[in-house]
Amino acid sequence: MTLVVLKSLRTLVWGPPPETKLERNLLFKIDWFVLSYTCLAFWCLAIDTSNVSNAYVSGMKEELGIKGNQFNIINTCWTVGYVVGMIPNNLILLKIKPSIWMNFCMFIWGIFTLGMFKVNNWKQICALRFFQAAFESVIFSGSHMILGAWYKPNELSKRSAIFTSSALIGGIFSGSMQGRIQSTMHGLKGLSGWRWLFIIDFLITFVVVIYGILCFPDTPELCHRKFIFSDEEIQLARSRVIKPPPIRLDRTVFLRVLKNWKWYGFSLLFTLAGENISWNANSIFALWLTYNKYPIQDRNYYPMGISAVGIISSFISGIYIDMTHKFLHIALIVSTVLLISTILIWSAPLNTTAVFIAHYLTGISYSVQPVFFAWCNLSIQNDAELKIVTLASMNMFSNAVNAWWGLLFFAADQVPLSKRGCYAMLATIITTPLVALGINYGLTREKRRKEQISHEELESQTSVVEIEHNGIDKQ
Repeated sequence: MTLVVLKSLRTLVWGPPPETKLERNLLFKIDWFVLSYTCLAFWCLAIDTSNVSNAYVSGMKEELGIKGNQFNIINTCWTVGYVVGMIPNNLILLKIKPSIWMNFCMFIWGIFTLGMFKVNNWKQICALRFFQAAFESVIFSGSHMILGAWYKPNELSKRSAIFTSSALIGGIFSGSMQGRIQSTMHGLKGLSGWRWLFIIDFLITFVVVIYGILCFPDTPELCHRKFIFSDEEIQLARSRVIKPPPIRLDRTVFLRVLKNWKWYGFSLLFTLAGENISWNANSIFALWLTYNKYPIQDRNYYPMGISAVGIISSFISGIYIDMTHKFLHIALIVSTVLLISTILIWSAPLNTTAVFIAHYLTGISYSVQPVFFAWCNLSIQNDAELKIVTLASMNMFSNAVNAWWGLLFFAADQVPLSKRGCYAMLATIITTPLVALGINYGLTREKRRKEQISHEELESQTSVVEIEHNGIDKQ
């Protein structure tokens, strides 16, 4: 009985196992080597990105004399670098093996992360964060492209949720690590605790780069890691997922993209959804804790609950999508919860209980990342360039807006009231499900058109066969 329950639970959470032993072994190896690498890479990106927020509330602000909205300007510099590097990095992935380019980018951004421990003013942070982000921008969209190349539609959403959750785990890890460093290493070798955080983050990133060089197998078409996959497994990996047409990186690429409504729809959808994460992206809860004079360890530990909510909600969303393929439902549910949290922050910004509940609820905003990217991944199957440009554009436009959105609506000196942030959140929360409805309508219409064309072609072929058959009978 217990075994049956465990198998049922495993099927619910992880999906039904493949029918053949060969495919079961293949899927296990894909999870172990492909999914693990993309998750570790995104985890490193998260700790190397969130470390500035952790450092800011752990003494960096006072030591460097950061004032007013200078913290928001630091975040904006990171965002601009991320946007600048997005499209070029992801197009490079179509020409250079991901195992080479992604690991190269990770190593370079690790160097910039290491440089943070030597900064003496906030302007130096701005410069380092810009270049760090330019190289970090390869991971998110590039990993979604790689996952889409290895996994079937009924396998993808859960893995996308796990991939997204790895960044949230990175945020938890960074906060926990900074809290621990502050209590054990502050003052060691004459360095503040927040400076040690950047040194340790670099060492972690370097270890993951080594792992990627040794074990990451690229995409099925580029995979030649015989010590990981057998020839049979590589052939199966190439045949189990729809193979896109040959890559055509020419002047027609952007013309094809601009003529396709999916590029506009999915880019707009995630631009709005990306701003729905603004409470967390701008560290408003940590700033609220700082404003209310919470101890440094608490400023790092309490926001970890937001990431925990994000992890749980992302995985539940992934299970639901793999079971139902109802992407629109997630958009509606998440918008409803975020509406409740924003109303709480707007109506009771000084009430401790209300603020804690509201900010923990905002963690659900992360669950749309794997859902919307899996939706795009599965909706564009026959054009590799359109897919990678659309995936990159979703992230790029979201961050392009975020470059000024945080400065305008979520400035650090607006805490604890954050009224402008509430109004901005209401606008994006209401608009996001409307765009999702439009995309759902367009995809449904496209599916019906294809079914109609297939039906007409089948009828035409049937008529030809009948004519030929009648001709033979007359002879």
